[in-house]
Amino acid sequence: MENNVLLYLGIILFCGLLFGRLAKLCKLPNVTGYLVGGLLIGPSFLNLIPSGTLQNFDIISDVALGFIAFAVGSEFKFSYLKKVGVGPLIIAVCEAFGAILLVFGGLLLAGFPMDFSIVLASIAAATAPAATIMVVRQYKAKGPVTDTLLTVVALDDAVALMGFGIAVAIAQAMNGASTSIMMTILDPLIEIVGALGIGVVLGFLFLLPMRFFKKDGNRLIIVCGFIFLGVAIADWLGLSSLLLIMAMGATLINVAKGNNTIPKVADFVTPPIFLMFFVISGAELDISVLPTIGLVGVIYVVLRVAGKCGGAALGSVIAKSPPAVKKYLGPTLLPQAGVAIGLSLLATQMFPDYGGQIRAVILCGTFIYELIGPAITKLSLKAAGEIKAQPSKHKHKSPPAELPVQK
Repeated sequence: MENNVLLYLGIILFCGLLFGRLAKLCKLPNVTGYLVGGLLIGPSFLNLIPSGTLQNFDIISDVALGFIAFAVGSEFKFSYLKKVGVGPLIIAVCEAFGAILLVFGGLLLAGFPMDFSIVLASIAAATAPAATIMVVRQYKAKGPVTDTLLTVVALDDAVALMGFGIAVAIAQAMNGASTSIMMTILDPLIEIVGALGIGVVLGFLFLLPMRFFKKDGNRLIIVCGFIFLGVAIADWLGLSSLLLIMAMGATLINVAKGNNTIPKVADFVTPPIFLMFFVISGAELDISVLPTIGLVGVIYVVLRVAGKCGGAALGSVIAKSPPAVKKYLGPTLLPQAGVAIGLSLLATQMFPDYGGQIRAVILCGTFIYELIGPAITKLSLKAAGEIKAQPSKHKHKSPPAELPVQK
């Protein structure tokens, strides 16, 4: 069994390497190539990686999301927040609830039940940071749109959990459920506060071994150890590992004097982890759900995009953000994956009558957003002038200057 797993991991690594290069030749982000490659070798097409085997790779997804959350949290600098104020928070709330309101309104107008509409619409708020971070890192994007984007995706998870909790409480009240409405609303808040609190504590504990270990190799071991520990604690307590690790990274970057290079140490180990994560994510995409979603899926996919873009633009106006943020931030918020799928599973458990339909819609949305999202993020950041043109490897040599004619 172990040899089979190693064989599959080898296939995944070389598949990602190949399709990442093909994507680069097509001027697409590497992450798009990883997802397409995974889709092709997965159960939907060639079945080189059987569906049963994919379940053995859950630990890779957990580890990759831990490193991604650490990278996002490390961008959450108080010096930046002090300069921009509450702007990113305003934008995060507006883009999340913009998606919720538009999807909810569209479903109601199409004649779908109110409780079904509000639960499905609440999941539209969630945004996946993984693909976004990969695009930003690959192209070394810098500027106000990138800075705002990284902060917004860090806040988005918390906003999505709160929105889902409120929506579930309303839907259960409409169905006459005996569950306490107050506790249904408070549960996500407790989860958010618990994850952030434990993350902050781990961030301070992170500093202790750093005093005694200065070499990059030792610090990489410490980074890995704390990320693994944070993911394990979150799983044990039923908290969001993304929020917990983000809080740990944010605490570290803001209180560690002279240790701002610590997050960069993780870059030595992340390339193969991220590659495997996205290839596996591509293999898990189920193309068979596409024909099953019907009108409800079209409404969800289209109006979520409109809500994200419109909400981000409105939030940027309220926050008085630079014009580039207003124009280009919205399209970078399309990717959706882990958190949305997790919320769809909760919806299935709480509302079994239509939970299966909600899950099918979310899986279909994930399929579409994960494939097109990275390319749209790249185009948006490039249009904002925050991705610089890559220098050509084949530089044309200028002809030698003519020598003066001797008289």
